[in-house]
Amino acid sequence: MATAWGPEKKHSDRERWICIYPAYINSKKTLAEGRRIPKDKAVENPTHQEIRDVLAAAGMKVGVENKLYSRERSKELLYRGRIRVQLKADDGSPLNPDFPSRDSVMLYLGQMIPKLKSRSGKQGSADQGQSQSSSGASKKKGKGRR
Repeated sequence: MATAWGPEKKHSDRERWICIYPAYINSKKTLAEGRRIPKDKAVENPTHQEIRDVLAAAGMKVGVENKLYSRERSKELLYRGRIRVQLKADDGSPLNPDFPSRDSVMLYLGQMIPKLKSRSGKQGSADQGQSQSSSGASKKKGKGRR
């Protein structure tokens, strides 16, 4: 369980790991709503499971906590989840030279989450649903004009 931070904590202690909420990399959010990376590099509605999967595949030490981002309006289960990631070794050097900072991790997530297999399947079905609903809407308009 997490305890209060203190200067005696090592970088390997979970309390010193960085926190990433899905809102930080959500392209649907504004800067005021908590997005931390440019919109063109962000992902549409990422989940904490997707973030965990991508970071674990990159070989990083990851922890998941059942927390809700303070700026998140919706209290739904979908928006819950905070990811903790260890960036530095106990001596203060980066564990992975590819990820020296929090920003580098968030930009990497923005690149990799759209490439997930679960994402590629969802986008195809969403496109089909939109085309069907738009054709159904035009039929309803036609009936109303008779």
